Amino acid sequence: KAGPHHPRNLMLGIVYSAKFLGSTNLMSPSAPNKAVRLQQAEEAIGRIKVPEGEEQPSSDVDLFISTERIKIVSSENKQPLTDHHLKTISFIADIGSIIVVMARLSTESESKTWTGKMPDFSPHKEKQEEKTTKVICHVLETAEAQTVAKTVGQAFNIAYHEFLKSNRLNLGEIEDMEYNGILEQQKILGEELSLLADETKTKEVVIHKKYGESLLLMIVESGWGSMIPTVVIAHMDNKGPAAKSGQLNVGNQILAVNGQSLVGLPLLECQNIIKAQKYEERVAFKVVCCPPTVEISINRPDTKYQLGFSVQNGMICSLMRGGIAERGGVRVGHKIIEMNGESVVAASHHHIVDILQTTIGELRMKTMPITLYKLLVGLEVPQYL
Repeated sequence: KAGPHHPRNLMLGIVYSAKFLGSTNLMSPSAPNKAVRLQQAEEAIGRIKVPEGEEQPSSDVDLFISTERIKIVSSENKQPLTDHHLKTISFIADIGSIIVVMARLSTESESKTWTGKMPDFSPHKEKQEEKTTKVICHVLETAEAQTVAKTVGQAFNIAYHEFLKSNRLNLGEIEDMEYNGILEQQKILGEELSLLADETKTKEVVIHKKYGESLLLMIVESGWGSMIPTVVIAHMDNKGPAAKSGQLNVGNQILAVNGQSLVGLPLLECQNIIKAQKYEERVAFKVVCCPPTVEISINRPDTKYQLGFSVQNGMICSLMRGGIAERGGVRVGHKIIEMNGESVVAASHHHIVDILQTTIGELRMKTMPITLYKLLVGLEVPQYL
């Protein structure tokens, strides 16, 4: 059994003795995270609990929990004070000896049977977070607060598995459906694609130079996982034709040189094409104007979903094809510079992994090719073409 009770007993119902302190209504976002829910629970306690030293009004109740519903019943006359179907329970908070039962207020359209409620992954619900719903918070006191919270969690787990069993569904198939839904929600961070579509961001740069003169620029790969696999300008010699043109910048992605596309070509082949321009007096670059850092946004509603990439000492080492990380803009061979607004350039591997493992919701990162980073901080000497 994964909880304090035998599943059969919980399907029939478990009763705890408690003191009922009161109830209050709150307006809540449709899908608040755990931190917001805990704040709501504390607000409810603050409304109900009297100041220290004053007598707290309360009544003795029986808290009934089953895989179908949660009821608060008066111990004196056995009349129900409240009765909620399990699917309307949005959160249970145990804070010391206090339990806060939070339930969405029922509407007439709600079904009275367990539906195996799954997250709504409709692509047309981008503004769902902006909606609010009314929640009622019941505040109780009991010495068994932690056990009560675990019992409710176990009730949800049993009800969910019973729903799967009755509908002949496989848990693994459901998890795959959930992850596919998350993928549909994860917008492809098409920074490169939007830049390509914007003619003002794509430009042709023509450099005039002497025959036999090298361009004196260094390029690196944009990184495996890029929407546009090409090369990036990593460094330029101030005395070379590329830098003197004043039209190229570090971070620019090179799409073509003198009409020859570099998109999708290996780094070595791109280097050879640029080296060959030594014997041209006119070199036309087609570039996308990009900053040196890449902005990444990954949305993960729960830590049970893999991000789909691995890091070692701040560098992205591997990437799962088709995962939310790839869609969010993560690239192999990039150094993580910033995470959720915090600089992690000097952060430990453990700290970076901790952020990756615990972030729920939006994970924002800034990265750049590791070679470009090393050039910027003086850990590598540029090799000009």
